[in-house]
Amino acid sequence: MATHTLTRPGDSLERQNEKLRQIVEVLMRRVERAHDDGGAAYSLFQRAVLLEDQVRERTRDLERALDLLNESNARLAEANRETEKARADLAGAIEAIHEGFALFDISDRLLLCNSRFGMHMPDILPRLKPGLSFTDYVSLVSRSRHLRLPPGETPEIWAELRLARHREERALFNVELAGDRWVQVSEQRMAGGQTVVMQTDVSDIVRLEREERGKLIDDQARLIRATLEHINQGVCIFDSGRRLVGFNQRLAALLSIPLTQLRPGIDFELVFRRMERELEFSPGTTPEAVLDWVMSPGRRRPLRFEIRRGESQVLDVFAQEMPDRGFVISFTDVSIERAAARALADANERLEQRVAERTLELEDALAAAERANAARTRFVAAASHDLLQPLSAAKLFLSSIEAELFEPHQQAVLAKAQNALSGVEDMIQALLDISRLESGRTPVEIEATDLGLLLAQLRDEFTPLAALKGLRLRMPRSTLKLQTDPRLFRRILQNLISNAVRYTATGSVLVGVRRVGRNARVEVWDTGPGIPEHEHENIFREFHRLDARASASEGLGLGLAIVERACALLNHPLALRSAPGRGTVFGVTAPLATGAAGRHGAARAAGPDPGWLPPGLAVLLIENDADMRHALRLLLGKWDVEVIDVESGPEAERLIGETEFRPDAVLADFQLDHGAVGLDAIAAVRALVGPVPARVITASRSPEVLRRCAAAGVEVLHKPLRPQALHAFLKGLEPAADPPRG
Repeated sequence: MATHTLTRPGDSLERQNEKLRQIVEVLMRRVERAHDDGGAAYSLFQRAVLLEDQVRERTRDLERALDLLNESNARLAEANRETEKARADLAGAIEAIHEGFALFDISDRLLLCNSRFGMHMPDILPRLKPGLSFTDYVSLVSRSRHLRLPPGETPEIWAELRLARHREERALFNVELAGDRWVQVSEQRMAGGQTVVMQTDVSDIVRLEREERGKLIDDQARLIRATLEHINQGVCIFDSGRRLVGFNQRLAALLSIPLTQLRPGIDFELVFRRMERELEFSPGTTPEAVLDWVMSPGRRRPLRFEIRRGESQVLDVFAQEMPDRGFVISFTDVSIERAAARALADANERLEQRVAERTLELEDALAAAERANAARTRFVAAASHDLLQPLSAAKLFLSSIEAELFEPHQQAVLAKAQNALSGVEDMIQALLDISRLESGRTPVEIEATDLGLLLAQLRDEFTPLAALKGLRLRMPRSTLKLQTDPRLFRRILQNLISNAVRYTATGSVLVGVRRVGRNARVEVWDTGPGIPEHEHENIFREFHRLDARASASEGLGLGLAIVERACALLNHPLALRSAPGRGTVFGVTAPLATGAAGRHGAARAAGPDPGWLPPGLAVLLIENDADMRHALRLLLGKWDVEVIDVESGPEAERLIGETEFRPDAVLADFQLDHGAVGLDAIAAVRALVGPVPARVITASRSPEVLRRCAAAGVEVLHKPLRPQALHAFLKGLEPAADPPRG
């Protein structure tokens, strides 16, 4: 159903209201004149009332809309005024800056620029209008008569390079203009895609930098000239065209060339032909080879050779290429060094002859000593065997008459006789052990050893002896297996436990086992009188006993000497802790084994025979005592160890610096001459050659000396020096693959 309106929407509000009033009046008159019986007049009246309400509501809506429209127009006018003001402020600010400024939109069209943009190119200023494309702008600049193009560039090439920089997010470069002027161009892409271009006049800065660079070059030239004239070498410099560009007077003196013939610009070949006539080239280098090096079109490697002038002068020549294909040649007079080298070679030859003669003498003396030592060993073995035979017979005779003696005093005498014979037998066996250990010929069989079984045997052996003295002997039950020689290790523990029982009057003896990483430490504790600190080293000496009143039947003081030598032979560290009145603790550390225990079938210890040392070992000996140095040289020489000996730390430093000698180990006496300390000498050597293994040799047992050595990380070998301990230290070294020798 179509909808009909009583008013036109295009009429004004007043016109619509007027029409509605007229309509209402007409309707009212019709109602009043109506004569129909069906109530049509009343219906028309109702419609008129409704229309009036609608007209009134529409009138109010139109009035509110008109108010909103007026308010929006007022706000828009205010916004336009503020926009114009901001635009004017921005234009003023852009115009106020000292640099040239231009803004291109996202389509690379010029939006605005200030009057300084392009001010150094007045021929293009009239064309710098909004809407100009960036490509056209670059084309204008490239053809401006005020632009100074780089050598070899055309306007087209310059424009192409400029557009390539424009495609970067940010660009910064300098442009040279006519009249020795420079403009720095900074181009930045904005987040919205627009481009800002800034132009800054940097002419003054460029000129200042140029002046400073010129001064610097002049200063460097003067410095180079002064340096060339100051050094003791002759130097000549040639450019890429092989023309002489620089030299010093020392060159003319060394080559005997007049300065008038050494002028800048002279060709190398002219100088070289003069050298070829006056000088003699060393073997292995020919004049043609040197000339080929100079004429080579490719990259030249550094060249070194020697030339001779006359009978005595030797010049070391070194030629090297420069980055610009020029080259520098230096001449060094090494006549004195070569003469010294010849003299040293002659002296070495004479010294080697004397050393060979002395070596033969020492070898004879050493052979005699070895023969004497072997004879002593054979004598001790033979004597021990011959003495043990009658001793065994005597013990049998005493045992046979034991049942026939009933008197107490007779039995007491018999017991003393048996004890005396047993003591003599132990002494002979100990002397034999000492002799074998000293000779280094004791057979060693390293295998997995059951420590529990070994301790059980010793428990059965010493429990009755401890009980006779009223002592309590405690031993653990262990399941550990050690990688050691079971015979020698049993002998070590046997002597330690025997000493503990012998010297402990009351209390107990304890044998303990501790795991220490991949090793096990077996310790023997006692509650005896203890050992004074000054006796800690002495107790390991042969025939040394703390109890001077003890009878010879109680031993000759060889037990601990045997323990020390056996531990050194097995490379098992031996430790001692004791103080008077506080008992004693001996500890022996041995590596743990992984295989099954066995007398002969167990896995052998890794490595060669215990007497073996790594070949090629070189030792630096720092010792101020001449006799000690001589003795150590003989001992280490017997082991095929090369020894370089010096008297002090500074002498060692000079030796290393002059000969590049790199020792595999350092042995240094703690107390050197003039108050020097061996630890300082070791530190100085390590500073030159790196963390080389070292030991300090000293006769002092003071805690202060031990503390200083421990703080420096250097272990101690006490005097008198035991060869086994030194041998064990050297055995653990690894010589360099090709160690240099002094």
